[in-house]
Amino acid sequence: MIKISDAVVKKQENFWNGCLFHPTDAIEDPWGKRILDRMAADGSIHTVRIYTMFEDILYLDEHGALQYDFRVSDLRLDYMIEKGYSLLLAYGGMPDCIARTTQNKTSVSFNKTRYKGKMWNSAPPKDYALWEEVCYQYTKHIVERYGLERVSQWHMQCFNEADIPWFFMSELPPEAHQERLVEYCKLYEAFERGIRKVSDDILIGGPALATFHEFLGGWLDHVREKQLKLDFISVHNYGMEPPQFYENKKIAVSNNVQNHLKHLATIKEHGFENTPIIIDEWGMASGGFVNRSVCAELMRRETEVFSAYFAKLIHHFIYHKFNVKQMLICLSGQHEMTEDFTGFRNFFTLNFIAKPIYNAYILASKLKGYLLDAAVDNENVFMVPTKDEKDNYAVLLTYASEHLEEDIPTIEETVTFETSIKDKQVTMWCIDKKTTNPCRLHEKLGIEQPTEEQIRLLQEEGRLKPVFVGTGVDEIKLELSPNATYLITVE
Repeated sequence: MIKISDAVVKKQENFWNGCLFHPTDAIEDPWGKRILDRMAADGSIHTVRIYTMFEDILYLDEHGALQYDFRVSDLRLDYMIEKGYSLLLAYGGMPDCIARTTQNKTSVSFNKTRYKGKMWNSAPPKDYALWEEVCYQYTKHIVERYGLERVSQWHMQCFNEADIPWFFMSELPPEAHQERLVEYCKLYEAFERGIRKVSDDILIGGPALATFHEFLGGWLDHVREKQLKLDFISVHNYGMEPPQFYENKKIAVSNNVQNHLKHLATIKEHGFENTPIIIDEWGMASGGFVNRSVCAELMRRETEVFSAYFAKLIHHFIYHKFNVKQMLICLSGQHEMTEDFTGFRNFFTLNFIAKPIYNAYILASKLKGYLLDAAVDNENVFMVPTKDEKDNYAVLLTYASEHLEEDIPTIEETVTFETSIKDKQVTMWCIDKKTTNPCRLHEKLGIEQPTEEQIRLLQEEGRLKPVFVGTGVDEIKLELSPNATYLITVE
């Protein structure tokens, strides 16, 4: 029995409906726009993180003077604003014309290059005054174009994963924390000065930490000692690394919880426990550019397992009272696909078939602004019960074991509300092994090369549709199979 109380626990801000859209330069391409259009139309994503891609903006004129061409950047930002997204802008990458060297480039991809044959220059600037000027000119431009009122609602982040060689100082080994720390502190200091020349109202932060807490702690010490502006701390949180599947480690939301506790311990130790945290990348597993060809276990990204994982993660972060301002899923591998269901970390397949994880984002977007008390007598049922000021309810519920395996029985549960709901409309949506699950249907039909008709069938299966709409209901009966996720609204 599940009982939803009318007692409000607290006001609950939506921190979970965000994503990193990768690659940024797909914003100007039809396939990228198709994804962004769908997310905007469905209301599934509120905040999008993209790169400023300074390498597309800066160049040297015939006299060697630094020049700016914002046209491509403007096209991207114009489109995102038109679609109603709030933005987190990662200031990077390092343009060749101001980099210390052009020899330290990485693909930051499973392939030899990034999207459109580009590479990421991992070098620091040859002169930090140049980096400061770039940050100033870019910020000045977007404030003049879009207005301070809008831009001050966004978040500006200095670089990405500067604690690892794939993004910063690739010539050094991963354990060269001190060398990277010294340069990143200079990078952030110049970034902070450049933006504050434009306005103190603009929200800034870093370091988009990949993994090394000693790097995070050292940088926070530098911020405190120099009294630098810091409005948020950004960290990444992946449940596990793909190679760990071969070491008998299993997926578990508790992995992400433990990661966050480690982040909090470091942040508190260095005196920033009251600073908001943005998880600007999260996932059940890292390795956005790898799929089942590298690790068969990554196929769980295609099924109801990932949607249940997401719903359970929201529950755990709320009930642990974590100070999370935003949590953004990283959509990687989107341009790497050659077939539909291969285990990449994205919302849609090659033929634009919506995955369960995408539909879970739609369900989570319907949650209301007040968290309610609730009672449940099954340790494998996890809920986020909410309502609004008009007593409209939205309850997100998932049924999952510790490792999201099929090691718990299918059960029937009854949901009741403290206040009678007989005169209200009840709507239910479901994602489970048999419902809203194109990958499972694809397996069931034994499809190899899908026909146009089969693609339409799978696309329709991926369209989120209510499994019940009605009135006159006093209690709600649910069939819960392993990793089933439901949203119940009462309006």
